[in-house]
Amino acid sequence: MNAPIAYPHETSPAPGTAVPVAPGIEWLCMPLPFALNHINLWLLADGDGFAAVDTGFALDPIKAAWKSVLAGRRLTRSVVTHCHPDHLGLAAWLEEETGAGLWIAQGEYQAAHMIVEQIANYSIGAMVEFFRQHGLDEARIDGLVQRGNGYKKGVPAIPATYRRLFDGQVLKIGEHDWRTIVGHGHAPEHMSLYCAELGVLISGDMLLPRISTNISVMASNPHGDPLGLFLASINDFCALPEDTLVLPSHGRPFRGLHTRVAELHAHHAERCEVLLAACAGRPKSAAELISVLFNREIPDPHQTMFAMGEAIAHLNYLEHAGKMQRIEENGLIRYTS
Repeated sequence: MNAPIAYPHETSPAPGTAVPVAPGIEWLCMPLPFALNHINLWLLADGDGFAAVDTGFALDPIKAAWKSVLAGRRLTRSVVTHCHPDHLGLAAWLEEETGAGLWIAQGEYQAAHMIVEQIANYSIGAMVEFFRQHGLDEARIDGLVQRGNGYKKGVPAIPATYRRLFDGQVLKIGEHDWRTIVGHGHAPEHMSLYCAELGVLISGDMLLPRISTNISVMASNPHGDPLGLFLASINDFCALPEDTLVLPSHGRPFRGLHTRVAELHAHHAERCEVLLAACAGRPKSAAELISVLFNREIPDPHQTMFAMGEAIAHLNYLEHAGKMQRIEENGLIRYTS
């Protein structure tokens, strides 16, 4: 029997404040302009300064919070887990303000440039055409077009140079060694950080305590199986001790990572069963299955983008497993179980 999930902290820090969570580790909580309304960032003691893990979305209130936190402190580097705007967004600004360089995986650095510059099938046009093929109606497609390149709003600039992170690399940060653990499915080369001496895992978005991270199929890789990659990746965390303190990007720090991995497997298995049942009659498109997968209406273009990507991810996963068949007719993609 795995240990239950436990939370050492009852509340999150206020923006602009730092709360110690382990020796040499401080927790920052910054706002986000979405339904998911916050991101956790981490400061690791690094010699006479601190290394940041993730940087926050490019918003003036977050810049102000950073200035408050860094008053009288030196930032040595920004280690970014992956390319999404709430993680990479202020890396260039922090470098300009403090001189702290960017450390990130090559796949994440390149993906960020592709999305910002709208190169090939990383563009809004490619995304909406991909979703149109999967049955999304023109009203919701128009909402995505009007939303524009939301990524660039959160990442207005990317540092010109970076230090490349590799899977299994050991980073010496202050007095401690941190080993990188690559994860797939949520981002190309998501890097979590593990310190055996402290018994701490900075999990980024790969392991969250109360929600499952978004797993989406992208227009650039339409037949991909990101959900399969994600489930395989989180299994790697089970090699870590059960009492590891997990520092997630959203939600509060927690213990009980083995239990959480098991919960995520069960959650996605149950959602797959729901989709199989829904497709047992006539074939259905991903757009038709959004309300089935999420059991609610999706209110805005931002969430529609994630919901469509995740619906396709579950359907592709089932197709790869031989449980679902893809049918392509007249430019429309549907699935039957």
